[in-house]
Amino acid sequence: MMIRERIEKEAENLTTGERKLAATILSDYPFAGLSPIHELAKHSEVSAPSISRFVTKIGLEGYQEFQRELISELKQGLRSPIELHAPNRQVEGGFLKDFIAKSTSQMAIAADAITEDQFVQICALLTDPKRRIYVLGGRISDTIAKHLTFHLQLIRKDVFQLPSNAEEWPDYLLRMRQGDILYMVDFRRYDPLLEQLARRAAGVRHARIVLMTDKWISPISKHAREVLPVPIDSGTLWDTYSAALAVTEAIVTRIAEHNWDKTRARMEAWEDLRIAPKDQQT
Repeated sequence: MMIRERIEKEAENLTTGERKLAATILSDYPFAGLSPIHELAKHSEVSAPSISRFVTKIGLEGYQEFQRELISELKQGLRSPIELHAPNRQVEGGFLKDFIAKSTSQMAIAADAITEDQFVQICALLTDPKRRIYVLGGRISDTIAKHLTFHLQLIRKDVFQLPSNAEEWPDYLLRMRQGDILYMVDFRRYDPLLEQLARRAAGVRHARIVLMTDKWISPISKHAREVLPVPIDSGTLWDTYSAALAVTEAIVTRIAEHNWDKTRARMEAWEDLRIAPKDQQT
């Protein structure tokens, strides 16, 4: 169990001081917990003995084990396909059936990890016509981001996919207004440039960051107002984006169906203006 999950599990049993400590740890997770115990005590305004009692309460033997667990989580977030490959992996019922079964289980985990209230809130943010929507993902996860952009552009106006070239980002940052949405997708082997973009968008432009990430949580979370954690571990050398794609499709489908009259009008106008190949024109 991850440290974040241990803290959340004990949330109802924490004292006032422990809740303050938990908030400090989670606000800059996992880095806050990697500080020396006296620094964490100072930042959270609790005593070092209180931190030791807190660590015991969440099921660990001491602060050293607490930090070892956090370091292990950080390493998991940086693992490459070469490190993930398990040559003797067990396959049940044929490779395709086994792989799809694992992907299906990941989708079920995603459904439990994201509450319905959070899901509805994010859909409402992406629907709000007063907000412009900017979308970007990492080197591979940008495929999920582009999938979201494509469907949102069919549904509403003011949706922009940022280019992968960071030299072009200032133009989009200058367009951002307070309250606009920057929807980011960042999975393990996190992109440090995306974290810098999120920091500037939230801090300078006052945009609202919505982050889709994995259970190890991208550093972008420090700047995000909403975090969607989805499982990606397939047990193979490749992480799977099946759950991320399913959540993305659930978002755009819910938005489209919930605002069907406006969606249909825009899609009809889109089709009227669409330039089709000559053999499809009437």
